[in-house]
Amino acid sequence: MPEAMLRAMPDLAAYAGLFLAALLAASLLPAQSEAALAGLLLTGRYSVPLLLLVATAGNVLGSLLNWWLGRQITRFQHRRWFPVGPAALARAQRWYRRAGRWSLLLSWLPLVGDPLTLVAGTLRERLLPFLILVTLAKGGRYLVLAWVTLGWG
Repeated sequence: MPEAMLRAMPDLAAYAGLFLAALLAASLLPAQSEAALAGLLLTGRYSVPLLLLVATAGNVLGSLLNWWLGRQITRFQHRRWFPVGPAALARAQRWYRRAGRWSLLLSWLPLVGDPLTLVAGTLRERLLPFLILVTLAKGGRYLVLAWVTLGWG
């Protein structure tokens, strides 16, 4: 393997690890990516715009998976193993209908953001508005984190 490729592998692993952490953090699994991003930012070894892009892309992809699952999962809502009761699902859908698609700007919030993207899928939120609003929310959160971490301003 050429020497330049060997030198680039740790960098690639860092970016790939950040992407995976951000993707998992956007899933319904208990995970978070802020510490990974902050740690990489503090090393000073990596491109800040690229770190923000990678973290945002991973997190938005995770939210997109939630949206897709939401679109698929409602056909199973009457099965015994379905993880959410009919009343809870109806309550979440009512809340989303009242708040509207702009509530996706809250998709960056812990605990609420990931289920919000799933509910958007159950209600067949259109893909383009979903992606725009979630990207603004997730990217904005990472930008603020970088701002605070690096002491900008």
